[in-house]
Amino acid sequence: MKKLLLLLPVVAFFSCEKEDPVIPNEEELITTLVYTLTPDGGGDPVTFSFTDLDGDGGNAPVVVTEVLASNTTYSGELSLLNESVSPAEDISDEVSEESLEHQFFYSFTGADLSVTYNDSDANGNPIGLKTKVITGNASNGQITITLKHEPDKSASGVSDGQIANAGGETDIEVTFNVEIQ
Repeated sequence: MKKLLLLLPVVAFFSCEKEDPVIPNEEELITTLVYTLTPDGGGDPVTFSFTDLDGDGGNAPVVVTEVLASNTTYSGELSLLNESVSPAEDISDEVSEESLEHQFFYSFTGADLSVTYNDSDANGNPIGLKTKVITGNASNGQITITLKHEPDKSASGVSDGQIANAGGETDIEVTFNVEIQ
């Protein structure tokens, strides 16, 4: 009987031991977003970039924009980085590998342009790392690029780039001023 009583506290001790929580897909830190637009007929690429090495708060992010040519078609490519580590981590690769769980959304106001998806996941739904951008007449406005994690890609309008019904969590959202000349 004494042996049994001695074992009970040991069993109770081990059965109450907490395990470290398992985080199935911990969010990556995204410090930099670069959207490179290359004219389809040749010419110099146009780059929009957002860099915030210290994250929310602290120093203001550095935002760089360039002028787009009117009535031009561009091939767009997004790059996401975590530059808080050395060497910088390419988050675009992770988004591509987990494409079923990610989608970029492009919304714009004022600027005469359209954005269409030029890549898709294994189910044929858009990702948005690669796009086509078509500019119209000279104008000014803004474009907002949003990356959603686990959006409902089957919801109404989501595969057409409408963010309203997407749900999911926002991994990054950046707004750029756009000038078309």
